[in-house]
Amino acid sequence: MGLRKASWLLMGGLAFLGGLSAFQNFKKPWREYPAFEYNDFPIPPDYQEKSEWVFARLMYPNAAYARGGRGFGRFGGNRFGSDWTQGGRGAFWTMDYPRSDRHFALALRRLTRIHVRSVEQPINLDEGDQFDWPWMYGVEVGHWELTDEQVKGFREYLLRGGFFMCDDFHGTFEWEVFNHSMHRVFPDRQIVDLDNASDIFHVIYDLDDRYQVPGEQFVRSHRTYEQDGYVATWRGIYDDNGRLMVAICHNMDLGDSWEHADNPRYPQQFSALGIRIGVNYVAYAMTH
Repeated sequence: MGLRKASWLLMGGLAFLGGLSAFQNFKKPWREYPAFEYNDFPIPPDYQEKSEWVFARLMYPNAAYARGGRGFGRFGGNRFGSDWTQGGRGAFWTMDYPRSDRHFALALRRLTRIHVRSVEQPINLDEGDQFDWPWMYGVEVGHWELTDEQVKGFREYLLRGGFFMCDDFHGTFEWEVFNHSMHRVFPDRQIVDLDNASDIFHVIYDLDDRYQVPGEQFVRSHRTYEQDGYVATWRGIYDDNGRLMVAICHNMDLGDSWEHADNPRYPQQFSALGIRIGVNYVAYAMTH
């Protein structure tokens, strides 16, 4: 089933991309920033290759509490800077970057026939180049706070056919922070639970038997949850045509499952599921 669906994916994905001239124009050159965890990661030799699909990573401003306000958990307080446009430990959007992105790109290249670029592309909504990338990923969105202009540009991106996957935020408080900006993007659209019958769980892999995917902290704590996020939830927002345009992975850390796929201490079953979920989400985004 996987090979048959992958072949269909290639043909469907090409047709989809051909119909959206605004996407995948690759107008912006590749760029790399210092990251929360990494500052020296090898650049693959084919990093400038033009391809069908690129891991587009959303850049965003930190929420006020993370800029030195009330603080929260392991990331609270004012020891983090606020210039999110420059990356580094002052920018939560760089969590797991770029190791996670490049590991997932490699997996997608091996598991499907999609032509994948080996490096990611950071996307700043203030620059307006989000329309060049049909699939976009946001990490640690329990720490984001979009501006009014970013909300407007993000809404237009999604309604014009873009797809957004967000991940690695946990518990009640981080959900509230995430939902504050997401509700401003779509005040008139409901966030709904995705059940096993949802198309996105059957594009390439049948993912009825999902389970909570923890971050690398599991190696030390042996807990699959963080904070009060005891139960993993898959949620989303649909457009008027029934297309899922926002895929929300709450109380799980798929980014870490990609990042640590080569870590012998991190359990293989978590990376296996995390990668399959990501593959399905990319396939859905390129064919719907």
